[in-house]
Amino acid sequence: MTAPGGGVYLDWNATTPPHPSVVEAWRAAVSSGWANASSVHRAGQRARALLDEAREAVAVLLGFEPADVALTSGGTEANNLALVGLVPPGATGALVVGGVEHPSVARAAAGLAARGVAVEVAPPAPSGRVEPAAVARALAALPTVAGPRVVSLQSVNHELGVLQPVAEVAALAHRSGALLHVDAVQGAGKLDRSAWQGADLVTMAGHKLRGPKGTGAVAWRRGVRLVPLLAGGAQERGLRPGTQDAAAAAGLAVACRRAPEHRAATAAVGPLRDQLERELVAAGARLGIEVLRNGTSERVAHVSSLAFVGWRGAELCAALALEGVAVSSGAACSAGTPEASAVVAAVAGRARAEATVRLSLGETTTARDVEVALEAFRRVLARGPAREP
Repeated sequence: MTAPGGGVYLDWNATTPPHPSVVEAWRAAVSSGWANASSVHRAGQRARALLDEAREAVAVLLGFEPADVALTSGGTEANNLALVGLVPPGATGALVVGGVEHPSVARAAAGLAARGVAVEVAPPAPSGRVEPAAVARALAALPTVAGPRVVSLQSVNHELGVLQPVAEVAALAHRSGALLHVDAVQGAGKLDRSAWQGADLVTMAGHKLRGPKGTGAVAWRRGVRLVPLLAGGAQERGLRPGTQDAAAAAGLAVACRRAPEHRAATAAVGPLRDQLERELVAAGARLGIEVLRNGTSERVAHVSSLAFVGWRGAELCAALALEGVAVSSGAACSAGTPEASAVVAAVAGRARAEATVRLSLGETTTARDVEVALEAFRRVLARGPAREP
C-alpha cells in the first residue's frame, strides 16, 4: 500500500488505513447522527441507534452480549478500564500480567502495584510466548487478599506477532479462582474469536482493523463488575461518562462487520512477509550483517520483528523513512522515546531490542510494495550504520 505522501506502508500494527466503507459510514453519520445520544428527541435517538449498532457489532466480533459491551476511546482506555475498573482505588486485589504486554496493560499494572495491589509478572520464554506454567507460578506467588484475582494476557503480541496460549491460561486462571482479561487489540479482526475463548473480559480498538481512531471497547462476561475510571454521566452503562461520538461509532460498526474480510486478506499476506524476511536475511548475509528473528513461536501471518546486528533499530527506521518505507522499531505508543523495545528486551535481551525493526503488512500490501521495500533496505544497509563521533 502507498503510504501517505508516497512510498510503502509496512506499519499496519501501529494503525491501519480506514477502509473506504468505514469512511463512507462515518461521513453519513456526521450529517445524520451528530446529536447527543442521551437526548430523548428524534435527533438524539438517531445518534443512540448508531451507538447501539456499534455495540452489537463489537459483541458479535468478540463473542459477548451487546448489553455487556462499553464503547471507549480506544484500546488504551479499554485496557485501563478492564484492569483498574476491577480493582478501583481503595480496593484490594491481585493481578498477574504477561511479561510482554502492551504498555497500556503493563503501566496500568504498575499503577495498581504502586497503590498496594499485589502484582506478579509471568515472564516470556525466548520464543516470545508466555507459557501457562509461568502464569501458574505467578498465580501461586500471589498473596491471599480480599478482592478479585485477575490474569491479563494478550491474544497476540503487538511487536512479535506471537500468539499467546489464551485457552490454556483461561483454564488455569479459572481453576485458581481468577478472572482472565485478554487484550485483543491486535487480535480482533485478524483472529477468530476462538483465540480468546474463555476470557472474562476482552478489549479491542477500532483503528487496528481499519476502523476509526478514537474508538474501542471492553466486553465482559455477565456477572463481572467494573467501576468507571471517570466521574460524570451514566453513558456506556455508567462505565464511560461523557457524550459519545456516534459518527465514529458508525465507522466502528462497519469495521467490525467486515472483520472476516479483513482477517482473510491479512492472513493472505503471509507469503509476502516470509519473502521479506528471507531476502532481508540474505541481504544481511551478503553485507556481513546478522539478521535475527525475534520471537520464534507460532505467530500471525503479517508481522515480522527482526534485529539487524550492529544497527540501531530507530536509526534504521529513520533511514528507511527517508527512502519512503514506513516501518517502526517497536510499539507505536512508545515511538519517539529513547528506550528500546521492552518486549524484545524481555525475550532476547537489550542488545537485540536496540537493533530491532518491526515490519507489519496489511490487507492491501502488494508484491510490488515488498520489492520496493527490499530495494530500500538494501540501499540503506549497504551504506552502513552511522558511527559514533
